[in-house]
Amino acid sequence: MKRLVVEPMVTPEYNEWWSKRVNDNISRLREEEIRPIEEHLQVVPSEMEIIKQDFEKRSLELERKIEQLEEEKMQLGLDVDVQKLEADKLRKGKNKAEEDLDSLKTNYKKLRRSMKTAGLGKTSEQWRQKI
Repeated sequence: MKRLVVEPMVTPEYNEWWSKRVNDNISRLREEEIRPIEEHLQVVPSEMEIIKQDFEKRSLELERKIEQLEEEKMQLGLDVDVQKLEADKLRKGKNKAEEDLDSLKTNYKKLRRSMKTAGLGKTSEQWRQKI
């Protein structure tokens, strides 16, 4: 008995499809098409969660800004204290200088009076006329 074996005629496209076929005609995925399970299970945040995250971010920024402003305020407070001390020192120096000036004026007036009384303030011409 002679057997005749005949191969069915197959197109190249069919061959390609057949090689990719797995488990009841489910084609295999290529390596580059496979995504990790984490991407499939990724939870999309709700609008409320997004707003909450934005609020917390803004809140942290404002807290930092407040800390900076408080530090600046403290520095300015120290600067004000230093300026007050310097102003008091200058005011005391000015008062002392004014007191010294008043004292000098008084002493000058007394000296002029003494010179006038003693006749020491006259020029040589005035002395000649008096003599």
